Amino acid sequence: MQSDEIIWQVINHVHCSYKAKMQTQNFCRNEYNVTGLCNRSSCPLANSRYATIREIDGTLYLYMKSIERSHAPKDLWERVKLSRNYGKSLELIDKHLEHWPKFLVHKNKQRLTKMTQYLIRMRKLALKSKRKLVTMPAKEVKREKRREAKALTAAVLDKSIEKELLERLQSGTYGDIYNFPVKEYEKVLAMEEMEAKGEDSEDEEEEEEEEEPEVEYVEGYEMEEEDDDDAMEDFAQGAGRMSDSEDDDEEQSDDDSDASEEEDVKASLKSKKVPKKSLKVPSKRGQDGPAPTNRKKRRPHVEIEYEEEREMQNADF
Repeated sequence: MQSDEIIWQVINHVHCSYKAKMQTQNFCRNEYNVTGLCNRSSCPLANSRYATIREIDGTLYLYMKSIERSHAPKDLWERVKLSRNYGKSLELIDKHLEHWPKFLVHKNKQRLTKMTQYLIRMRKLALKSKRKLVTMPAKEVKREKRREAKALTAAVLDKSIEKELLERLQSGTYGDIYNFPVKEYEKVLAMEEMEAKGEDSEDEEEEEEEEEPEVEYVEGYEMEEEDDDDAMEDFAQGAGRMSDSEDDDEEQSDDDSDASEEEDVKASLKSKKVPKKSLKVPSKRGQDGPAPTNRKKRRPHVEIEYEEEREMQNADF
């Protein structure tokens, strides 16, 4: 038979591995202790009928021990899950501890209250973001910096080597003596196609910007058409006069005897006001007859000059 008094005498006066002695009082480290104090009424080992509350992964359980199960240590404690609702948990404690000592019922309710409060605080703190302090060893930091510098140097070197090899490949240095990896070759071709497409798109945009506005044709006025006709008639008359004057100049160079007649005409023109029309100089063809037939016909040569300038030239002759 189990004797609670004998067990307590041994624990209290000889030795207990759960006892923590202090200057004021002794505490108990046993997880089943309902108060945490080392005394006769709170000791879970020296009481064959005992009840307490434990928290496992945020859930509260009511543990109960009775003398009838002392012969089976694996079935010594009976566990009942308590609700998260504080009121329902109190009702469950009153129901399961109805005929138990009032001290255990009261202490279990106090323990339930404290544990419910700290679980609520835990849930609130879990929702807030906290700063996490992480130690950074100096040796590891220096080692990582050295590795990063080496990796950067290797990456730059690989890029430069790849660029140089591509330039040699494009210039035809190697010819057809090497077999290049298919993936790398296709990658280079894809990059070149992308660059070519980008340049083409830029050229198209520049051409679109440089396009000239469209030319439109509209109907003119009738007066403008008449003026154009008059201008064409004046142009034809002027061309005829110019051709006559050229023939006259050629005839003058052929016959030196007509020089005196030309000088008389020039003197008469100076003495009178000359109208704004081209004057014809008498030629040998009009006096003596038709020109000799052995001369070659010259093609008409058209020169456009102002009338005043032509008149001044005739006056100088």
